[in-house]
Amino acid sequence: MTGSSLVIDISKISGAQQEIRNDSVAVEEPLEIQLSSPTVQNCAAKSISITMRTPGDDIELALGFLFTEGIITGADQVRAAAAVGQPAPGSDLRNTIRVDLEPEVEVDLARLQRHFYTTSSCGVCGKASLDALRVSGQKSLRGQMTRFRRKVIVTMPDKLRARQDLFSKTGGLHAAAAFNQDGDIIVLKEDVGRHNAVDKVIGWLLNNGRLPAGELGLLVSGRTSFELVQKALVAGIPLLAAVSAPSSLAVRLAREFDLTLIGFLRAETFNIYAAAERITT
Repeated sequence: MTGSSLVIDISKISGAQQEIRNDSVAVEEPLEIQLSSPTVQNCAAKSISITMRTPGDDIELALGFLFTEGIITGADQVRAAAAVGQPAPGSDLRNTIRVDLEPEVEVDLARLQRHFYTTSSCGVCGKASLDALRVSGQKSLRGQMTRFRRKVIVTMPDKLRARQDLFSKTGGLHAAAAFNQDGDIIVLKEDVGRHNAVDKVIGWLLNNGRLPAGELGLLVSGRTSFELVQKALVAGIPLLAAVSAPSSLAVRLAREFDLTLIGFLRAETFNIYAAAERITT
């Protein structure tokens, strides 16, 4: 295993020909997120999430997850975050991140109804209800009027693909990137899970004092789900664009909270599903 990809032997078929060659596949490993807070009785770390992810930027993934779930509201609420436990067999990879919160942070573990098994394909699985997805106090982005030009938006998929190092090796990873009004990519992360890639981006923005990110847009490489819209809203990102389709629930949430939602962003074309006023000529 080299980083986040694994080189294996495969049989390559081409017409009547068959040959053995090397191929790179994306690594997928479970990550357990543990939370420790002095406000919780017997404050030993408690497991709150297990997600299948591509190793790398695991602390940012954990912090982004905690932020978008409304468990923390800022990086200053985190006393420490570190990989713990025994390494995975045959590597130095640790698959547990422990996050220790500051004493003043109130945590209600009973409210975390998810008990939080997620998968690389669906971050919403296991939530008790749609209402539980709505982070308390989430406000509309109606007053956030950062504008994005059409000619900038249409350049973003090529910029994203050009910087997907792991995708170029494996062909099996999603990407998420935050970009500014000029089309400069501020941060890009890759993962087997779309929601993990977004959490890594938001975790990076959190660690670097860039939240709320009202001056940035977010681009994802796949389709847009309800949860990705929710994560963008919590981060204060006013625009979410994807190269594929949004779900009906993603459109409904974007319209309710006035987030600009773009789908089918390919070549010179795209669809605007919500808050079109942020897109200018």
